[in-house]
Amino acid sequence: MSGPDVNAEVRKLSARLLPECDRLGAAMAERIRAEIPVYDTGDVVSHDELVVSCTVNARYILGNLAGEVTPTETPTETGTTRAEQGVPYAMVLQAFRVGSRFIWEVLVERADPEDRDLLLLAAADIWAVSDQLAADVTDAYRRAMADRARRDGQMRSVLVGSLLDGDADATAYVGETAGMLDLGRATEYVVVSAESPTPGAEGLPDVERALRRANVRSAWRLDHDHQEGVVALRFGFGAEHLVDLLAGLARGRVGVSSVVGRLDDIQEARRQARVACAAVSPGATVVGRFGADPLAVLLAGSPDQARVLVDAVLAPVLALPEDDREVVFATARAWLAAGGSTSTAARELHVHRNTVRYRIRRLEEITGRDLARPVDAAELYVALECVRILGLG
Repeated sequence: MSGPDVNAEVRKLSARLLPECDRLGAAMAERIRAEIPVYDTGDVVSHDELVVSCTVNARYILGNLAGEVTPTETPTETGTTRAEQGVPYAMVLQAFRVGSRFIWEVLVERADPEDRDLLLLAAADIWAVSDQLAADVTDAYRRAMADRARRDGQMRSVLVGSLLDGDADATAYVGETAGMLDLGRATEYVVVSAESPTPGAEGLPDVERALRRANVRSAWRLDHDHQEGVVALRFGFGAEHLVDLLAGLARGRVGVSSVVGRLDDIQEARRQARVACAAVSPGATVVGRFGADPLAVLLAGSPDQARVLVDAVLAPVLALPEDDREVVFATARAWLAAGGSTSTAARELHVHRNTVRYRIRRLEEITGRDLARPVDAAELYVALECVRILGLG
């Protein structure tokens, strides 16, 4: 392939520099190591390997500017290799930009004084070669990452994590990341967060396969205490269908976010899924949806404030012996659920209504609340929800 249509003096200068590519490649590698820490250690990309890549890059850029045939070994092969090595894309692109800037500086330095004005006029053509190189490298890197994601479950988990955690590099290329995970063609997404029954165990065993059988695309990761995934909903399989499917798989608490229409909102959806999971009673095997119980979601999203409220309203109850405390909590919940009806609560608890009256009076005495007052009853109800969510009783 012939080079771009650049100024004749730039062609001559580039041709003069071509025999020096080995030296220029070594100097370029030194510059990259100085500016990008991941390359300086030599742990992922050895120093010798970096020099070879930089030499190829220098020869590629100068060869194109000189109008010579492009070498068989192109820098795009470096993009593929770096993807296989697990070098972050942002670091790969930064290295190519550092290298391109280095070549520009060499051209300016080595140009004859009378040609420097011409070099500046030709700057756009020179940088066009570098930009095309970066674009080719990007394509090669992403193709390699897509292939690796399909082959490598661990890499797939990393890509899912970059979507959920809002990794700075992946956020800039969220569409490409979703494409690698085969999630990019949907218009509605939810995030699911399932609590692990034991550390590192799946809270939703084989969920990706179960969803695939329903022709629903999803991508998942598993960490120490949660299994989380992005689910691409489709026509005929909405959030309600998803909840039903998850309920049949769940081994513990599961939270499902609100539906979002853009992949850029996945990080917020992940927060919602975590809160919805935390709003389910500890130890329960229940799928909770964000927004289905607004009060529980509010309290679960502020656990520290929930604990403050519990201490303010129910500290005397928490100080009771465990058996006594459980009786008080059960009675209060039954009485509130019955709308203050002593007879209904008694039937629910299988005790005499006088027993319920006694327990409610005792609760009022030790908490200092008058449950005939709506405000005091509301405080008690909210405090009991905090106790449930925090797993205190």
